[in-house]
Formats: sequence, structure tokens, C-alpha cells
Amino acid sequence: QVQLVESGGGLRQAGGSLRLSCAASGSIFSINFMGWYRQAPGKQRELVAGITSGGRTNYADSVKGRFTIDRDNAKNTVYLQMNSLIPEDTAVYYCNAIITSPSGPNVPYQYWGQGTQVTVSS
Repeated sequence: QVQLVESGGGLRQAGGSLRLSCAASGSIFSINFMGWYRQAPGKQRELVAGITSGGRTNYADSVKGRFTIDRDNAKNTVYLQMNSLIPEDTAVYYCNAIITSPSGPNVPYQYWGQGTQVTVSS
């Protein structure tokens, strides 16, 4: 079994910063992808940023230049540094990872964290 545990959400004023962390633990052979999604009230969940095991990153246009994703492969942890926050960033942020286990190293599964609330006030 694999778990993703998130931390770092909270309340900030516009222009502020937050850093989210997500640590994967359990029966892990490899982590092919780690990323952050967010879901605001009444909206669909959207990809914010992702990073592959090789370090390739991608970002939603709305966060480019403000958010940075990074990962520590030794710790199975992904981070999201969020700067210049705006009220439109308010959402529940979910960690996502595509992971293979030792019992099935060629069979990837997608896992989700429990979500962490980010609220940005104007």
C-alpha cells in the first residue's frame, strides 16, 4: 500500500508565499511522476504542476513564473513553492503520483493525497 501525505497549506494574503510538501511512503519500487492538482469550489480539478523522475516539469499557464515544483527522489517527496499568490489560487491542492510497486514494477498505479486547503485573501 502507498500513502501520500501532504502538508503546508494555509491562509495567506495576496502577494504572499506558501510551500506545499507531499511525501510518498509504503511499497514503492519507482515513482514515475509526481504532481499537484487543485480544485476550487464549483470547478473541475486541474493540473497545476508536474515533474517526472528525470526532472522534466510542466506548469499550468496560470501559475507559470509564480510556482515552482521540485522533488527529492531520495525522500520520495515533491514540493510546490507558490509565490505571488493571488485569490484565484484559492483551492484544495492534491498531491498526485504514479508509482510502481516491487511486486509489479511494470504496472503503474495512480495515487492521490488527501488534499490541503490553500486560501488567498485579497
